[in-house]
Amino acid sequence: MDDIILENLSKDFGSFRAVDNVNLVIKSGELFSFLGPSGCGKTTLLRMIAGFELPSSGAVRLGSKDISDLPPYKREVNTIFQNYSLFPHMTLFDNVAFGLKVKRIHKKEIRDRVYEMLNLVKMADQAGKYPNQISGGQKQRIAIARALINKPSVLLLDEPLAALDLKLRQHMLIELMNIHDAVGITFIYVTHDQSEAMSISDRLAVMNQGQIVQSGPPDDIYERPASIFSAYFIGETNFISGVVTAVHEDYLELDCQDGSDRSFSIDSSFQSAPEPGSRITLSLRPEKIAIARNKPRYQEDINMLKGQIEDILYLGTHTQYIVRVGKLKFRVFSQHKRVYFDDKALDWEDNVWLFWHDTDTWVVDMAGDETPDADLNESGNLQRYVKRGKS
Repeated sequence: MDDIILENLSKDFGSFRAVDNVNLVIKSGELFSFLGPSGCGKTTLLRMIAGFELPSSGAVRLGSKDISDLPPYKREVNTIFQNYSLFPHMTLFDNVAFGLKVKRIHKKEIRDRVYEMLNLVKMADQAGKYPNQISGGQKQRIAIARALINKPSVLLLDEPLAALDLKLRQHMLIELMNIHDAVGITFIYVTHDQSEAMSISDRLAVMNQGQIVQSGPPDDIYERPASIFSAYFIGETNFISGVVTAVHEDYLELDCQDGSDRSFSIDSSFQSAPEPGSRITLSLRPEKIAIARNKPRYQEDINMLKGQIEDILYLGTHTQYIVRVGKLKFRVFSQHKRVYFDDKALDWEDNVWLFWHDTDTWVVDMAGDETPDADLNESGNLQRYVKRGKS
């Protein structure tokens, strides 16, 4: 099997550039995901790999072979769409066998290979049924079996679980990972669902406005986002902006405004050292913050802020607190590990301390190119505080 290589790949629709100069190597046998909001270019990118769209410039390579101009049926690539695209008048067996019959494979080999695929997706006992007699999750399994039976080098999956309910999506994610491990070919997965991409991928690429903002393993992107967009789009986060007052060997000091006349100082880790006096933005995940009624013991590598609880939302696995610090608001996730009935729970308008390790704040913008607005942590609209045209 060969790597998929995208070289300076762009796609224009009239004056609109859907994909903008993408360079990427997807390794052979990898489960790779493209993740981004609607209209970011991820499906267009997938369609160029599949052959349904031709690049305006650049190349798609399968190993050393340029496949940019090849029609879909001449590529070692199969695609699974969101609507499954099963033939309603054929049994499940015939749906899976269709590609082999077109190639005029011997009947016995067709039967053997079809049942091999049906066993792989745990649908052998349903072979005689029609698509309208099975569930959405079962249809997805048949679509996967039909795509894999021709032994492609690459399987493309375009929002394959979008039509399923939450529980079934979670179950099918595990099934997809098991199938990927069993067949060992390259899977390329497109989704706008962060939890899907994070849980299923070996690596993923975050896309915005036709460009890849960041790529890498899911934990690396989550813990060390490269931009305000990446930090916001992957999970929940708090942003803290301020001026660098000092840079030490393994941490920096930041002077921040709380939106009133007061300022506070915090420490943060960094990937590359910004200049003292520069204005930067940090990302702080809500689950990294501890919350307590009493002030914690001082430690030099712990940041502490005092605030007041403004809102509480019980979410089953955890409680979300909205804590006001001056005019800023911080989201805090408190995990439910054990209930102590003799403890007094935190309540609205309680004065509390927020504290976190300095390595849990991460620099996401050092150039001032991405500008948070004054009420960043309240906003639900990403475009309000990421400059238009920036990735």
